[in-house]
Amino acid sequence: MDVKAPLRRFDRFQQQHRLLAAPLGVVKKFGDDEGGSMVSLIAYRAFLSLFPLLLLLTTILGYVLADDPSLRESVVDSTLSQFPVIGDQLRGGTLTGSGVALAVGIVGSLLAGLGVVLETEQTFDRVWGVAKDDRRGFVGSRLRAIGLLLVLGGLAVVSTVVSGLVSGGAHLFGPVWGLLIATALNLVVFAAVFRLLTTEQVGFRALVPGILVTTVGWEILQLLGGWYISHEVRSAPPAYGTFALVIGLLAWIHLGAFFTVLGAEANVVRERRLWPRSLLPDDRG
Repeated sequence: MDVKAPLRRFDRFQQQHRLLAAPLGVVKKFGDDEGGSMVSLIAYRAFLSLFPLLLLLTTILGYVLADDPSLRESVVDSTLSQFPVIGDQLRGGTLTGSGVALAVGIVGSLLAGLGVVLETEQTFDRVWGVAKDDRRGFVGSRLRAIGLLLVLGGLAVVSTVVSGLVSGGAHLFGPVWGLLIATALNLVVFAAVFRLLTTEQVGFRALVPGILVTTVGWEILQLLGGWYISHEVRSAPPAYGTFALVIGLLAWIHLGAFFTVLGAEANVVRERRLWPRSLLPDDRG
């Protein structure tokens, strides 16, 4: 009995139907490029960048909320109040701004964010098969990365906070308007990310599938993350709540990196017509 016969039949079937062949072509290329390793590298750098970013966020909140009781109440009711250290100070009204902490947070966030952007750019180059001699130089890639961080870092934070406020039940935005604002901001963020970090040899039109895939994926993650913190972490005991939050953040960041790399792979597959493709190693189709 040939146990591979059903697999061969499915393989032939998916190659004959675009609705299956196109996404499976993306999955195949993701595996061929060892996409899991690229995702892990981006997620690792992104997780490390959280700590200076949280310091910066804490300091900014201390300044912004000092003279705005109504905004403080909205933030306390949101998912931000569930973060360790930040949540306790938000609820207790003891969160204050600090010039030294602000400076350290800015410098630390820029350096850590620079690592995330450069790793993402290298990932996009590998996905598109850009030769090392054709890649951006040391200075050019870092100047581009710094500009991207300065322009889009704030938009990404605002988008995440808006999604957190909406899913956490805060009334600062209506649910529909909050979702639309967050989605629009995500579209702008990822349109710029894919355009600025992808080689100039690729036109913007070829990047649209990846932008849409990544935007939808991140929006789902933001809403699920806000729900998870509001409904699961909030009801857990303090010690377990901290562990749940850290594990949730790790999973959230890893899935976010996964959607980003998957979006890049989708761009290449669509632009270069890398489908239909055989999924079996002994049949290249």
